[in-house]
Amino acid sequence: MGNGSHEASGLSKSTWSDADFEDMGWHDVTIHGLSVQPPNDVLPRLLFDLDYIVRWVHPVAPATHFSFWVSPATLAFDDVFDLEGDLGFTGVDVDLEVERVHRLDPDDDRPNFAHWPLWHIEGHLFDLKFRASGFRQYLRQPPRLVTRQALPYAERGGCAFTELGFS
Repeated sequence: MGNGSHEASGLSKSTWSDADFEDMGWHDVTIHGLSVQPPNDVLPRLLFDLDYIVRWVHPVAPATHFSFWVSPATLAFDDVFDLEGDLGFTGVDVDLEVERVHRLDPDDDRPNFAHWPLWHIEGHLFDLKFRASGFRQYLRQPPRLVTRQALPYAERGGCAFTELGFS
């Protein structure tokens, strides 16, 4: 294992960016934390602490359920503005699971930001939309093969926003 690759899971690197968007997927990824960092220059950053599902593993008989290669990760969006959304917590169910991440062409007339996409993070109990110049995702630990789509809190090292991929 070197340069953040992990042969058993099929992972080729531990740091990804919006240039890799088409090769990535966030379906059923659990978000453990969210942070809005104050701006360095003009615009803030939006960070998510999540358990990224590197690969879904089909069951092999006699098993009947999927297993998952999962790694704790930081997803960091730069130059964020027009952040809006809803959190729909009901009862005791407060898990934030991503359904899908969309990268959309904006339909406004802001010439300085026309090339910046509109990001839409659609979740099971939440919905976030914002503009951002791009993102980087850092897988902080090598993936582990587990039977659930999220790692136990203690095993993942708690909540963190470290922007460094494992090597």
